[in-house]
Amino acid sequence: MVSIRPLGLQLAHIDHGYTIGGAFTPVLDEISLTIAPGEFVALLGPSGCGKSTLLRLIAGLETPRSGTILADGISITGPGPDRIVMFQDPTLYPWRTVRGNVALGRDIAGRKDPEAVEAAIELVGLKGFERAWPHQLSGGMAQRAALARALVNDPRLLILDEPLGKLDSLTRLTMQAELLRLWRDRGFTAIMVTHDVEEALLLATRIVVFSPRPARIVGDLTIDLPPHRHRDDPRLLALRRDILVQLGHSADW
Repeated sequence: MVSIRPLGLQLAHIDHGYTIGGAFTPVLDEISLTIAPGEFVALLGPSGCGKSTLLRLIAGLETPRSGTILADGISITGPGPDRIVMFQDPTLYPWRTVRGNVALGRDIAGRKDPEAVEAAIELVGLKGFERAWPHQLSGGMAQRAALARALVNDPRLLILDEPLGKLDSLTRLTMQAELLRLWRDRGFTAIMVTHDVEEALLLATRIVVFSPRPARIVGDLTIDLPPHRHRDDPRLLALRRDILVQLGHSADW
């Protein structure tokens, strides 16, 4: 894997929605956001508000109804190898081993590089499981394989759509630490959707809070805390309270 130049994003006046049963349903409303190269940005908001839709637009999987999305000043018109998505489900191909799944993107692009594949597998802690099949992996190991498949392509932007949402609590803690380590070591820009306020506070350098659908930005917080954070840090607890208030849960604090 090579040295990475992280990607910067500029979103301006994004409106988006879907036509369902002949009626238009707005999902995103006037979203404007600038993300600096190398930031780790967490997106928080009510379920179904449009966070994952915004990730799909950034990935180039959909085109906004109006507004512009630029990556280093260039309009995003479709998927690109500099922007890699990691979903909640690992989506490993059952007929490919761990090595085969990690190598998939490079194989399709005709960029076979066994050394890079092996390095990615070792990077996520799966050395020794190269020949394992997906059904032989735990949930956490499967997500590690999916992460290696993303990292082997040297993404400048890693797009994370609740990648830890289905893991048990202890495995999730381990994977949070792994994501943070890889982001710091590799230097890519990261955007993550999560419903876990604490997870966002532990990982992100910045948290963007959205309203219910159609989503508007109602909060944008810089997390000025050291990378290795403790859950009982009074500053983190105060930020958690502020975010819950912005999400409409002041009575639950």
